[in-house]
Amino acid sequence: MTIGANRIARLVLVAGLAAGMAAAWRWRALFDPLALTELVATSPAAPLVFILLHVAASLFFVPRTLLALGAGILFGWWWGVVWAAFGSVAGGIAGFLVARYIYPGFVERAPHGRLEALLRRAERGGWRMVAAVRLMPIIPHSLTNYAMGMTRVGLGAYAVGSLLGQLPLTIGYAELGAAGGRALLAGADWRTQVLWPSLIGVTALALSSLLPLLARRRMRPAPEAL
Repeated sequence: MTIGANRIARLVLVAGLAAGMAAAWRWRALFDPLALTELVATSPAAPLVFILLHVAASLFFVPRTLLALGAGILFGWWWGVVWAAFGSVAGGIAGFLVARYIYPGFVERAPHGRLEALLRRAERGGWRMVAAVRLMPIIPHSLTNYAMGMTRVGLGAYAVGSLLGQLPLTIGYAELGAAGGRALLAGADWRTQVLWPSLIGVTALALSSLLPLLARRRMRPAPEAL
């Protein structure tokens, strides 16, 4: 592919992403957990449809917490975690590869400053840095995908770090979604289908708040000896 054709392809991809983000905002009601489960449940290949929706949501800045809640409601407290985690990693890899294709070598051309320093630090940290960033719920999932794709972090390291870093939040929201979904069903076993998923979800969310603090303290450089 020539340089001109490659540049046109990148521009088309960027335009497609922008149009997708606008469409996701326009029809954002479809990503409501209850509406999402109704949409996916009608398909005989529900897990595959859910993962494809998760990939699209990751590319278009739809919060993955909505997908995790929907996974818990639709698939239950075990398979909900499995498919939500798989979808989150698949979406993360998609955004990572898109950014790497659109703007390769961004770090080398970035002006010296805080952004370059952060990206360089991410490169040196590898999967550990990816996991630490994923543990911070204030950073949007899609933004992390695109930012990390502009670094030289390896795809394998990014996938492993994403899986480990997103697990606490994924487990928390999927379990709470499963508990809420079962609570709405008549005849549900409240101890096994509502109480236990709720306890697991709350515990996982508590861990997701504590782990970033521990990771930040561990990664803080030691003071120089006098």
